[in-house]
Amino acid sequence: MRPISSLGTLFRAAPLLVITILIVAIMGLGLTAGGIWLAVLGGSFYYLISGLALLLTSWLLARRRAEALWIYAALLLGTMIWAVWEVGLDFWSLAPRGDVLVPLGVWLLLPFIASRLVPGLRAARWALGLVLAIAAGVLAVSLSRDRHDLAGTLPESGTTRAAAAAASMVPGAGEDWTAYGGSGFGTRYSSLNQITPDNVKDLKLAWEFRTGDHKGPDDPDEITNQATPLKVGDLLYTCSQHQIVFALEAPTGKLRWKFDPQVQHNKNFQHMTCRGVAYHVTKPGGVTADGARAPAECPARVFIPTNDGRMFALDAQSGTPCEGFGDHGQIDLKQGTEIQTPGFYEGTSPPVVTEKILIVGGAVIDNYSDRVPSGVIRGFDIYSGKLIWAFDAGNPDPNEMPSASHHFTAGSPNSWSISAVDENLGLVYVPLGSSSPDIWGGGRSSEKERYDSALVALDINTGKLRWSFQNVHHDLWDMDMPSQPSLVDLRTNDGVTPAIYIPAKTGDIFVLDRRDGHQLVPAPEKPVPQGPAPGDRLSATQPFSQLSFRPPGMLTGAQMWGSTMFDQLACRIKFKRLRYEGPFTPPSEQGTLVFPGDFGMFEWGGIAVDPKRQIAIANPQSIPFVSRLVPRGKDNPAAPNAAHPPGTELGVQPMYGAPYGVDLGIFLSPLGIPCLAPPWGNIAAIDLKSHKIVWQHRIGTIRDEAPIPLPFKLGVPMLGGPIVTAGGVAFITGTMDYYIRAFDVRDGKELWQNRLPAGGQSTPMTYEVGGKQYVVTVDGGHGSFGTKLGDYVRAYALPERRS
Repeated sequence: MRPISSLGTLFRAAPLLVITILIVAIMGLGLTAGGIWLAVLGGSFYYLISGLALLLTSWLLARRRAEALWIYAALLLGTMIWAVWEVGLDFWSLAPRGDVLVPLGVWLLLPFIASRLVPGLRAARWALGLVLAIAAGVLAVSLSRDRHDLAGTLPESGTTRAAAAAASMVPGAGEDWTAYGGSGFGTRYSSLNQITPDNVKDLKLAWEFRTGDHKGPDDPDEITNQATPLKVGDLLYTCSQHQIVFALEAPTGKLRWKFDPQVQHNKNFQHMTCRGVAYHVTKPGGVTADGARAPAECPARVFIPTNDGRMFALDAQSGTPCEGFGDHGQIDLKQGTEIQTPGFYEGTSPPVVTEKILIVGGAVIDNYSDRVPSGVIRGFDIYSGKLIWAFDAGNPDPNEMPSASHHFTAGSPNSWSISAVDENLGLVYVPLGSSSPDIWGGGRSSEKERYDSALVALDINTGKLRWSFQNVHHDLWDMDMPSQPSLVDLRTNDGVTPAIYIPAKTGDIFVLDRRDGHQLVPAPEKPVPQGPAPGDRLSATQPFSQLSFRPPGMLTGAQMWGSTMFDQLACRIKFKRLRYEGPFTPPSEQGTLVFPGDFGMFEWGGIAVDPKRQIAIANPQSIPFVSRLVPRGKDNPAAPNAAHPPGTELGVQPMYGAPYGVDLGIFLSPLGIPCLAPPWGNIAAIDLKSHKIVWQHRIGTIRDEAPIPLPFKLGVPMLGGPIVTAGGVAFITGTMDYYIRAFDVRDGKELWQNRLPAGGQSTPMTYEVGGKQYVVTVDGGHGSFGTKLGDYVRAYALPERRS
């Protein structure tokens, strides 16, 4: 049989073959062009070679030559060898390298294609079939293992003398959950043990409450409910994204009272969120910060900060404002600062409550200008709202109080996250961000640099610094201290050491003696990339903790990902065009790959610590960002020419007062998925006696992010932290798919999951009432994170036993 000379004639005889020829040719042209580009940039030659092979296959198909199948078999075999050489037997890394080529190979073997080819068809079909069978075998083997998985089992609780003596003195939550992290220690630990690995599968929805608070037309995209409720007595206290406070009956979820602070809706706010409230009860014989007798009014009170810069004190039983606190129950947190633009200072996290002092931080707008409100940390009388002390990190005298002639320092490092407190030591531990703007430091003063992206330990009663630890020097990557630290009494045969665990965006966990800040786990200074943008400077070294989830080594082109080989090629080209020399590569006009990215490997959810078993549960994530400095020009003026733009932390940020703006974004493929191969999110356990990571597993599926709801367990990003219980179960909800999950803390085995009605970008909690243990999650979704918004508070419990 002679080849048909024209495609028109061939199309009339075999239309599917002609369509196949055209598709293979288009694929070949795309891969050849992109492959040339990548090769010129110094990347892999594979895509160029595969593009040429596809073009040759297309030409041979048009000539109706069976050699087309031989060429395609060689391409497929070469692709397998190259792929396994690059990424090993990792299914999710192999998949985009073969998810187009393998189905196309099967298509070429079908009778209406292959039967049109001559000569030597039989041998060619056998060759291609054999290679496809080998490919299927390779994929099957890779599916049976996960090279990113770390299997292990935590040791049983120690039986040291110190452990036995301290067992009954472990701080944490029990029947009640009285602070954001369970207690002021921020461990997210509960001593409840009714729910165990054996019965957690039986958990059922006990009650559900709808707040009725939804996103409005004048709200920013960055809207979310990240609250962890508190439970005291028979009431559960929580809040919604507009800082509306709800008191619910703990056994049923029925509304007892509600307080609406009437926060304005404004698109210019950078955030609209609530991470929770704080609770205080007056002790017998309680006194104010000035030594006077505590007032009888509001013996138990709930505190709520607002996104428009106020703080309310409410009676815990009725929800009415405490009249003696500030101005009829509220204080203006913008007082003392010169810049009072609405939305520039926002209360997004609950304050720290101590016996007499309310300690308050707040979020300051990121990357808008160097003229933004101070991030000053303040201590107020918990009864009257009177300002007692200030810690203004950017001021030469950080404890200088405001006056008619003095305002707090504009752009001072702020604390937008949650602090921890040890009242026995008289210290509050405050995680600080960087000076504004985040991505440019050429104009920062030495005073602002002192405590940039640091943890400061302040005297509760005076605000004076006891010690500090800086996680990043001269931070240009938004690597601020994001998490509430966890306070743990480490027990050994030599005694007890009061420690503090500080999760960082970099993936490091710094472990210090919380009395004086000296390192318990070494964090040596190591050289980092140099070459800042003109006018800026860099630190020659940065601290690297030996307890870290930071990915080893540097990213390579082999780790670039996509849903197909085509967007994977685009990611490899994009990667090669960016500046990247490893962690702390400085921002640049070229565009810098920031990894770990701005989301951070750890966020405000922190870690959960079982202080009895001396273990920690963590949920690190890995998402690269791109940071590109934008010189001043027509589209990036040196000063605002209108009201500041709608609030967002992504896209072009003006950074007025600096010689550049910055364009920030996630490192994504053209199809909008991360360019870095998964897993992007894990759950893991640390043995605090050895400070070793014992087990680590992927967490979460792409069910709610993919166009088709396929529950592929890739390990996804998350916002929110874990909790751990004495029953040996850890709970987490923050993943991009809508689930609450329970894990066995011994080995990380997933024991139970339940579908949520919206994104659960919060940290759950647990409590007991009436002899029953409940687990509660707030499911409000997250606007800029892309999860479904909602207004749900849901409680789970074991079913009643039948007699």
